[in-house]
Amino acid sequence: MEQYFLYITEELKHLTAIPSPSGFTKDVAAYVMKTLSDMGYAPECSRKGNVSVCIGGEGAPLVLAAHLDTLGAMVRAVKGNGRLRPTTLGGHRWQTADGENCTVHTRDGKVYTGVVLNREPSVHVADKDVEASEGNMEILLDENVFTAEDTAKLGIRVGDIISMDPRTVVTKSGYIKSRFLDDKLSAAILLGLAGAVKDGAVRLKRKVTLLFTVYEEVGHGGSFIPADTEEMISVDMGCVGDDLTCTERMVSICAKDSGGPYNYDVVSALVRTAEEEKLSYAVDIYPHYGSDVEASLRAGYDIRHGLIGPGVYASHNYERSHTEGVKNTFLLLAAYVQK
Repeated sequence: MEQYFLYITEELKHLTAIPSPSGFTKDVAAYVMKTLSDMGYAPECSRKGNVSVCIGGEGAPLVLAAHLDTLGAMVRAVKGNGRLRPTTLGGHRWQTADGENCTVHTRDGKVYTGVVLNREPSVHVADKDVEASEGNMEILLDENVFTAEDTAKLGIRVGDIISMDPRTVVTKSGYIKSRFLDDKLSAAILLGLAGAVKDGAVRLKRKVTLLFTVYEEVGHGGSFIPADTEEMISVDMGCVGDDLTCTERMVSICAKDSGGPYNYDVVSALVRTAEEEKLSYAVDIYPHYGSDVEASLRAGYDIRHGLIGPGVYASHNYERSHTEGVKNTFLLLAAYVQK
């Protein structure tokens, strides 16, 4: 299985390199479509932009879902000094991006780099600290612009997308550091699973469909799934933090989040499988979390539901996981689909 773990980390680098804030996901969806097609599958892209593919098997249809969309921002206004006032896409916290490099994508295909800063970032100038809240943040373009008219001449306008630099790093000790591990790390894991099934390393005992959604960060990514679905598991980031037992080196199994408890039988089956496979895992409760599968339930689907993922520290920040967490998540999925 080692080759699939290496494949997953390489795919993560490809995925994080493609800007994809919610609402701006065509390029990353096209990349996933091509990757699956090159494996020999027949993926489909919905009107909404979700990518789905049946990777084989018969009976007891299971959907495994990860999301391709990320946090980001949009141009809310062009200020009189030529700087941009942003508005968030998803549950973005501006204090985590203060000082981050970014890119502005115009509707006519132009790309401009810049930096996210608060209104008075200089220690040697500011009389007092400025809170890094949305109303105090601005995008300084790496262009000679000093008025709103200067910026307009570049073709930048309200509604243009702003993406943050991911800064993806995999250390020699196995730590994975990047923005948007939520949820491109799990998307890469699902691509690794698809490759293992195609190679015959994983033999399905049930029908399995992979679903890559593009509006999870704004709450409706999984609102449409195959009609025959009986069970669905969101493969998203596992939470690491205060009062939780998961670490970056584990696979996390969620028992309850802000949407309520996950299906008791599904959670129990995931725990049994993890124990049978002697995997490093944790069962935790995520107090401020929602997943694609909950969007499916709210859309009216009568399904059993679960949520797992590699442990990720500092969610919605510059995040950190570990290759051991990737392995444990992959191996849990691989064992689960063979039952």
